[in-house]
Amino acid sequence: MTGGPAPAAVFAAPPARDEQTRMRDAHAAAARSLQVTASGPEVWGWQGRTLSRRAGSCWLRVVAAPVAKQGGRLWEGTALANALVPRSVPRPRLRGLLDWKADGSAYRAELTEYVSVPPVTSGTPVLARDVALPDAWWADLHTALETLATVPTDREAVRQRWIDNNFRRFLGIDPIQIHAYTTGHGDLHWANLTHAPLVLLDWENWGRLPVGYDLGLLHAYSLTAPATAARIRHQFAHVLGTAAGRAGELVALGQLLQACSRGVHPGLAPLIARWAEHLTGIPVPAP
Repeated sequence: MTGGPAPAAVFAAPPARDEQTRMRDAHAAAARSLQVTASGPEVWGWQGRTLSRRAGSCWLRVVAAPVAKQGGRLWEGTALANALVPRSVPRPRLRGLLDWKADGSAYRAELTEYVSVPPVTSGTPVLARDVALPDAWWADLHTALETLATVPTDREAVRQRWIDNNFRRFLGIDPIQIHAYTTGHGDLHWANLTHAPLVLLDWENWGRLPVGYDLGLLHAYSLTAPATAARIRHQFAHVLGTAAGRAGELVALGQLLQACSRGVHPGLAPLIARWAEHLTGIPVPAP
């Protein structure tokens, strides 16, 4: 999706058996080259584009793309985060990197630290029920996002062009001009946040984005868990309660509504639509 992160919803192996075999062969080749032994269950990424497994004290993730589409923001995110984001932001450290091409496909293997603490959700970014997280966890998330906001970068996680082209279609309102930007994670959802102690996972989307976008995204993925959604709004009222934060939240909701129009998050879609109407006073267009 141009202008924003791909909606994280379909974490499954590609339907074609030959595509599954190709990715498994690539993962095995990367493990041999990086001299690690992969074990444990497979973890597939968005639409089968990535395949990950534990490899001893590390985590081996392989991303694939046609040769003509390799590189760019999503391809380089993990390595650039490792180089530019302060160590005080809790995330897996990069241990090794490998690029190669074969049969018209490009591959990147990323060997990172293995995080033993599980993510809050697995296989979906949506929080199905309220979760009890300690006050220290929320404080750590606040500090991590505040620190990340100070990182200078020219990476664009969200583009004004997407807003101009899609606000009327998905939110039913005129496009807004974003004036307040920050550096953010770009894909802040519950499958990318661990239980305590907090670790932020999956850094391929990070970059410049509207103030309020990350938190608006996390709040939207929490609408099925009212107490947690309320905690987010209370904890981050200094962002979401401002005009700039509201604008960024609307961008996040618009992009999620675009994902919903493609059949993603069917159970969450009406809640997102109602929350968007709550913020704008305008019903969202029928899908």
